[in-house]
Amino acid sequence: MNGFLPVSRQDMEERGITQLDFICITGDAYVDHPSFGVAIISRVIEAVGFTVGIIAQPDWHSVRDFQKLGKPKYAYMVTSGNVDSMVAHYTSAKRRRSDDAYSPGNKAGRRPDRAVTVYTRLCKQAYPDVPVIIGGLEASLRRFAHYDYWDASVHPSILAGSGADLLSYGMGEHQTIAICRRLAAGEKVEDLTDIRGTCYLTEPKNTPWGAVQCPDLEQVVRDKKSYAKACRIQFDEVDEVRGRTVIQRHGDKMLVQNPPSPALTTEEFDWVYELPYTRAYHPMYEAEGGVPSIREVEFSIIHNRGCFGNCNFCSIALHQGRKISVRSVDSVIREAEMLTHKPGFKGYIHDVGGPTANFRRPSCDKQEKDGLCKGKKCLAPKPCPALKVDHSEYVELLRRLRQIPGVKKVFIRSGIRYDYLMEDKDDTFFKELIAHHVSGQLKVAPEHCSNGVLDKMGKPHIEVYEAFAKRFYELTKSMGKEQYLVPYLMSSHPGSTLRDAIELSLFLKKNHMHPEQVQDFYPTPGTVATCMFYTGLDPYTMEEVYVPRTPEDKAEQRALLQYFRPENADIVRQALIKAGRRDLIGYGKDCMVPPAKGTSGREKGPGAKGGPRQTAARPGQRKKPGREKPAPKGRR
Repeated sequence: MNGFLPVSRQDMEERGITQLDFICITGDAYVDHPSFGVAIISRVIEAVGFTVGIIAQPDWHSVRDFQKLGKPKYAYMVTSGNVDSMVAHYTSAKRRRSDDAYSPGNKAGRRPDRAVTVYTRLCKQAYPDVPVIIGGLEASLRRFAHYDYWDASVHPSILAGSGADLLSYGMGEHQTIAICRRLAAGEKVEDLTDIRGTCYLTEPKNTPWGAVQCPDLEQVVRDKKSYAKACRIQFDEVDEVRGRTVIQRHGDKMLVQNPPSPALTTEEFDWVYELPYTRAYHPMYEAEGGVPSIREVEFSIIHNRGCFGNCNFCSIALHQGRKISVRSVDSVIREAEMLTHKPGFKGYIHDVGGPTANFRRPSCDKQEKDGLCKGKKCLAPKPCPALKVDHSEYVELLRRLRQIPGVKKVFIRSGIRYDYLMEDKDDTFFKELIAHHVSGQLKVAPEHCSNGVLDKMGKPHIEVYEAFAKRFYELTKSMGKEQYLVPYLMSSHPGSTLRDAIELSLFLKKNHMHPEQVQDFYPTPGTVATCMFYTGLDPYTMEEVYVPRTPEDKAEQRALLQYFRPENADIVRQALIKAGRRDLIGYGKDCMVPPAKGTSGREKGPGAKGGPRQTAARPGQRKKPGREKPAPKGRR
């Protein structure tokens, strides 16, 4: 008998289990590591005294796999896995992916499209009287009526579409414990209407008093202004202190979202992450080459949750929340010491982070009492005057990690907020970051250089990045190191015009940056930017927003960010001519592409008589052409 939870009848028999209390269904391969949501939820269920089994990537063409562990006593728990199944299957251009890091052998095709809905319906076919609780990212971000990019239409709440009995949104530990205990105590699932962090459907006459009402499903389907208003209400009410119950009518039913579940306390966070995970994929996948996604996290440590950065293209605020919760330094040290004894550990802790690595305290002092401000951002476009910046505990944590016997190097790879770092009057963390925690390249996310686009992204203006980069290279040089910044960049975000894309291209050229991989904006459920993409409106101002929608528009903006590639020359020339920037076609120093073959080449570009002057490279910038490596496929 191994340390994994039961995945077969034989496993159940070895443990003396005749019927499982709960069965977790997941679209990922079974990896018992706390970076995987189903691993956390299943271990929490086990820790509070219930038996639980795992059915990973079941065959969805029949009910057979859904019955292989028998009938659960209390409920099925269903998730698509760590990512939305549609994102797992399709690129931003809606092309089918050929690989899947969350499946054995990196092979795609082991889960269905819209996995939560498919799995829920099959659970209901297998045992119609067993409650189905849905959760995880796919369910959480589709809890209201939402724009579905792949169908290019508005879908109802996944709770209504799937037929599930209850939806657990956000980070689900508190909700899961309450659901399990109350079902075991004999309560019916339809009576579980007061658990924070859950959504349910009810008769309109049972709608709770005092709720904030979104425009209903029919309204948001036919009217984009109503859709934008609904989104703003949803984004505004996810604070655990001041968030209210939110309702949205779906035909003859009312969708009710209870207020968010409180974030884990440090003591609870420590408990969850120190449960007896095997921290490995199940051995049944060994013959297929294992599960690739474990490689990124096997020797990495999560120390926080939440992100008050709240970028408009990111779903973390709607899922994890803006409040920061942290593990204790001692708990992180215990995990690191355990990692040093694992097979395959070579002395390197690959990451100590979370959504944003350098957040370990609230953004200001009033949050515990009043919550985070509604409709405002802590860091953008400028830091809030109430912002409190403190890296001291993170510095202490990193120092203690470096002192652990067997640890050679501790890296930070999950991303830092450079704007937050630049607000710190004490540069101890900045210096120690460069001295000890950069693996040659540091990933940061300016995303764009046009301040108008950055405003729509909810990001700081480019001057902040420029100041950070200047200081980064100054410190790097003073320490005798050769280290580089790897910027995340995004094309075709709502608000980005063709001229904005050209501005970004010129910024890259000026700073000798040759990004090898660029992310097209991906309109996934649960973000302000997706609302902008669908409606053409900013939900916080109701002003119109330009949206590059056509394949031609998106291809031009993407190509401009990689203007230096010969295969992009034709489309870059086309974009420049369309924008009236023929001056950038030619052989001058600031020109982006040469003239097309067979033309006279008389476009007046930089360096040519009458062309614009070349701008000097930014002082302190040591970036060399072609040094960036491809960014990972998954990014926030």
